[in-house]
Amino acid sequence: MANVKIKPLADRVLVEPAAAELKTAGGIIIPDTAKEKPQKGVVVAVGNGKKDEPITVKEGDTVLYGKYAGTEINLDGKDYLIMRESDILAII
Repeated sequence: MANVKIKPLADRVLVEPAAAELKTAGGIIIPDTAKEKPQKGVVVAVGNGKKDEPITVKEGDTVLYGKYAGTEINLDGKDYLIMRESDILAII
C-alpha cells in the first residue's frame, strides 16, 4: 500500500487502480490501445465522511468501482483515482 501525502475530503476516497490485463485468458497479448480501464483497485486514503454518512471503506480494502468512476490524478509519478464513496460498488 502506498504512503501518500493527500487526505481526501468528506466522502471521497483515493484508490490505486489495479494494473490492466496484459494477456487474454487464451494467452493473446493485448496492445496498449485495446486495454480496458481496470475497475478494481486498493483504497490508499479516505476522507472523514459526511456528518450523517460515515465512510464504510478503509485503507487497504480492495474495491470494485464503476468503469467511468472518479477523477484520474498523478501523485509522485503514480496514477490514482479520487472518487466519492458512492462510486464504489463493492469491497472484495
